[in-house]
Amino acid sequence: MATLFYFLLRFRRREGTKAQYITGEKHSEKVWTHYPHYGVIAFDVFLIGFVIVVWVNVKQTLPANEDTIRAIGQQWSWSFVHTGEDGKLDTEDDVNTVNDLHVIKDKTYHFELQSRDVLHNFAVPAFRLRQDTIPGRTIKGWFKPTESGTFDLQCAEICGRGHTMMMAAITVHPDQQSYDETMDAIRSGSYESHFEKKRQLGPVPLPFTVSKTDKSTPYAIELAKSF
Repeated sequence: MATLFYFLLRFRRREGTKAQYITGEKHSEKVWTHYPHYGVIAFDVFLIGFVIVVWVNVKQTLPANEDTIRAIGQQWSWSFVHTGEDGKLDTEDDVNTVNDLHVIKDKTYHFELQSRDVLHNFAVPAFRLRQDTIPGRTIKGWFKPTESGTFDLQCAEICGRGHTMMMAAITVHPDQQSYDETMDAIRSGSYESHFEKKRQLGPVPLPFTVSKTDKSTPYAIELAKSF
């Protein structure tokens, strides 16, 4: 700021002094733009290198995992694939759920994010976790839950009319036994959705064409009524 005022005073308009026309063709004149330009380029290269290192450390260097889950977004629900006893996805013992994700406390998970239609965003506010899902790509990442309980999982990317209803629940089980019992209940068909329990604790805002919700009506049917 002091330099600016100095030049304003030093080169102010004066009687009898004709302004000098500078074309910028002389080398002595060009250095005033070249050197700052080189400085900006050098600083940009430094920043890009720093960003790449941070990106690799945070997004691409994953810690060793103890299990893997897959989350698939679609308008307007989440599908989840849990590994079975073999600890691998895409095998016969996989456990599939809709809007209910189950994990175990203090266990490191790798996740695979996919989308069946448009851009979505896998967001778990309690985990400080957000990641876009992109059609045609599998986005990988990791998390390690440290508190047991049932937490909100939502889409944080506007994905159409039912975006605000694209919610789910992630249940962090305190131990392996609790998790195994839930997986057995899902396989046998006796499982009671943690997401539905959480949803029924309070009203869920629906698109404006629906005036009320029936708690006994399946979530997908209620959504379809809004169209």
